[in-house]
Amino acid sequence: MLEFDAVALDYTSGVGVGPLTFQVAANQVTALVGPSGCGKSTVLRLAAGLLAPSSGAVSVAGECLTAANVVALRRRLGYVLQEGGLFPHLTAADNVTLMARYLRWDAARIDKRLQELLELVQLPREYLARYPGQLSGGERQRVSLARSLMLDPDLLLLDEPLGALDPVVRHDLQRELRGLIRRLGKAVLFVTHDVAEAGYIADDLIVMRAGRFVQRGSLRELLMTPADDAVARFLEAQRQIADVVAESA
Repeated sequence: MLEFDAVALDYTSGVGVGPLTFQVAANQVTALVGPSGCGKSTVLRLAAGLLAPSSGAVSVAGECLTAANVVALRRRLGYVLQEGGLFPHLTAADNVTLMARYLRWDAARIDKRLQELLELVQLPREYLARYPGQLSGGERQRVSLARSLMLDPDLLLLDEPLGALDPVVRHDLQRELRGLIRRLGKAVLFVTHDVAEAGYIADDLIVMRAGRFVQRGSLRELLMTPADDAVARFLEAQRQIADVVAESA
């Protein structure tokens, strides 16, 4: 569904990314993890055609992204930005249905799809009349996810979709997101700083460092056979409550 073939992005100043070669198949969930600034979100922007690679090719559903087809191919993917990325001057309903209205779907089709999405993301219909500023963080994320699914895309790109939420809401949405992704059966590539979250939601993880892929595998595989000491330290740096209690004793 998504394929990077020796994709590289060179910046005039600073470190770019790549070359990167990998695939995310239909029904597969892959998480990008790594320290801040390692290039995770850049990979998503390349996948969405928001950035053009300096070399190599990005393909979606077997079709190479080009300047000529990027707009059409974007309609085959859903993109959830950090903290939702909702338009503050639009209601939740207008945010979710924006692209469908742009494509001139008829009102009955829009309303039918909207009702399906409300059930999927477990958002009460009365919330549709509210603006983003009137919604909680978890509610905004549900609206953002519904917006990304409006056109029934083949590929989902999620950039820290739960990163700005409090621990209780994040825990609940992790479970809901995991179940939702498995029911939909779509290809998913998502970015998170939370390795446990990545292991819970994704089929496999890709560890990034300085714009390159360092290791790919399940969370268990990464923990048991880290590629190097830096990967081991990164995985072990996720401090748990039990660790704090032990260190404070």
